[in-house]
Amino acid sequence: MRSTVDVNAINPVIHGYHENPFEVLGPHVIEENGRQALAVRAYLPQSQQAWLVDPRAGESKPMRRIHPAGLFEAICGPEMHDVEQGRTYQLRAVNSAGEQTTMHDPYAFPPLLSEYDLYLLGEGRHWQSYEKLGAHVRTVSGVTGVNFAVWAPNAESVSIIGDFNGWDRRKHAMRKHVPTGVWELFIPDAKPGLLYKFSVKARGGAVTEKCDPYGFAAELPPRTANIVADLNNYQWKDHEWMARRAEGGNSLDAPMSIYEVHLGSWKKNHGGETQWMNYRDLAHQLVAYCQEMGFTHLELMPISEHPFTGSWGYQTVGYYAATSRYGTPEDFMYFVDYCHQNGIGVLIDWVPAHFPKDSHGLATFDGTALYEHADPRQGEHPDWGTKVFNYGRNEVRNFLTSNALFWLDKFHIDGLRVDAVASMLYLDYSRNDGEWIPNQYGGRENLEAISFLKEFNEQVHQQHPGTLTVAEESTAWGGVSRPTYLGGLGFSLKWNMGWMNDTLRYFRHEPIHRQYHHDELTFSLIYAFTENFTLPFSHDEVVHGKGALLDQMPGDLWQRFANLRLLYSYQWTHPGKKLLFMGCEFGQWNEWNHDHELQWDLLQWDTHQGVKKMMADLNRLYRNEKSFHQVDFESGGFEWVDCHNYANSVLSYLRRAEDPNDFTLVACNFTPVPRHNYRLGVPEGGWYGEIFNSDSAYYGGSNVGNYPGVMAEESESHGRPFSIELTLPPLSVVVLKPNRG
Repeated sequence: MRSTVDVNAINPVIHGYHENPFEVLGPHVIEENGRQALAVRAYLPQSQQAWLVDPRAGESKPMRRIHPAGLFEAICGPEMHDVEQGRTYQLRAVNSAGEQTTMHDPYAFPPLLSEYDLYLLGEGRHWQSYEKLGAHVRTVSGVTGVNFAVWAPNAESVSIIGDFNGWDRRKHAMRKHVPTGVWELFIPDAKPGLLYKFSVKARGGAVTEKCDPYGFAAELPPRTANIVADLNNYQWKDHEWMARRAEGGNSLDAPMSIYEVHLGSWKKNHGGETQWMNYRDLAHQLVAYCQEMGFTHLELMPISEHPFTGSWGYQTVGYYAATSRYGTPEDFMYFVDYCHQNGIGVLIDWVPAHFPKDSHGLATFDGTALYEHADPRQGEHPDWGTKVFNYGRNEVRNFLTSNALFWLDKFHIDGLRVDAVASMLYLDYSRNDGEWIPNQYGGRENLEAISFLKEFNEQVHQQHPGTLTVAEESTAWGGVSRPTYLGGLGFSLKWNMGWMNDTLRYFRHEPIHRQYHHDELTFSLIYAFTENFTLPFSHDEVVHGKGALLDQMPGDLWQRFANLRLLYSYQWTHPGKKLLFMGCEFGQWNEWNHDHELQWDLLQWDTHQGVKKMMADLNRLYRNEKSFHQVDFESGGFEWVDCHNYANSVLSYLRRAEDPNDFTLVACNFTPVPRHNYRLGVPEGGWYGEIFNSDSAYYGGSNVGNYPGVMAEESESHGRPFSIELTLPPLSVVVLKPNRG
């Protein structure tokens, strides 16, 4: 019997370069003896025999081998297959070892991506593209399997390989949707837990095994295969938190004290094979610790999948996969859920600025510069040896914006801290002359990246009200945390890198020299209300030879601890939300090392316990006193009492709540010399209770102070009609509040 297939179409199928193997494989309507029939073809390499099976009738029909490579064909009646009516045939194959397999035919099922899906993907506005691309469990005509889809427009062919098909790229070649360049195939009977990759054949080039850009899970590094995962089965219990968040629970007038954590080194599972703790165990221990310490939010260094642990997650390969180092996607869902049920918000680091060159990742994904720029002057980061996203390409912008929305949607994340924003904004970032290409107007601004960041912020705030976006932006770019409709980038908050650098520089000076550097502290208030600032002492301040914060403080042992307590007290009373890296809260001595857990053993010493106790009290003070958190971003929340006393290295200021009559007085002494009978002007008379003193003996200080408080006199000072006389303890902050009761 003559075959019904065009012989010229066979070679592209069996050699793996056919853009649409459905044109050859699967069921095809033909005319036979004047009647309509089906020609069913299957490519079954390594099979010796094959049959077409009618599962309803329990009958089978031998298939004829029409090519020695393993191409089979059978002619049957049209009643054998009708997807709309829920009728599908099966294939039975026997290999050379006599092993028999019965399966559904992947090429018997229609594509699941609609024309509208493909249109939105091409336009770059399919905000839930993660619901379509990647690997998704689906049921078609009563048959459950996994639908795979990937964008690779310039590839000659793409196949799905995995443990289910012996990693043989010939067995599951995908169909290309033209002109979008999305490849798709439904594999019936595939289930969650399967390992897979995409085998991508470049035009006229090599075949590369690539991870799924939208893969939801991956093997434990250094293994790199993706794992089919269904993210829709977890039963969330954080409904109250999510409702409060949408109604303004994360509003900018609320207290925000953020504990930055690297999950792999906060604590270790010393009895485990990898020593990494599971997300679920981490949830219970971190929540208990945050509640003890009074932190309102956790910020996790990148938890998306990354091949190199030493990158701390900042060189991401699996943008849609929570790293398997600490468990499964459902384990991470439990982590966030448990935090929310116990009143702790969760932010994560998000890295849209660059991606690594690992061969299984996004780099040259389809044999061309797909996600990146081809020109290294645009497409490579000289600082990190990584690739730069092409923000001008619709599909790339869609990939990134959808990814941001994905974490907020599927994992209930409360906010995204966006890493390395400055590197995105400037085309000449860390580049010399001749190493960068100006924009269309001849400038250094990356117009496409700016447009992307605005769109990202608009979509996040529109689709997930109450979530936060935080920019790590180290330059004086204007309007980072201003709405896009006012010309800003649209972030909720911006890290105040200037304050961090100036403050640490000041604290590294020996106290005797600080009088000459007074402006390093006062300068921050010149621009403090130009953005919605977060004050960060992050992981970046305790790595790369800088030493731990305690180790950066000058003086003898007592002065180092006093300086550290002073540093944190000044940070917590200064306008702006707060962020502190793990280990800093109890005065870790060692510089942070991602391979080692924190120095918890130091808490056997009173000095370290004192710092920890003070941080817990600072957080309670910060949350309880509205003046310290309600008006962080407007000048009405801050008022200098005296910023000019450089000779004594003393600063004093008022913090006010939304009700300006609700205020606190803060006095900071940046030298180890106590200041007795120190007079400060205050707005009103009466009793001022001392509600905080970083020099308390409870914290390891010298116990100099003003407890329980002082009485204001009707004596003008600092332009105010009343004044108080204080004792300013050495290297300390004292906080007083009028007692109107």
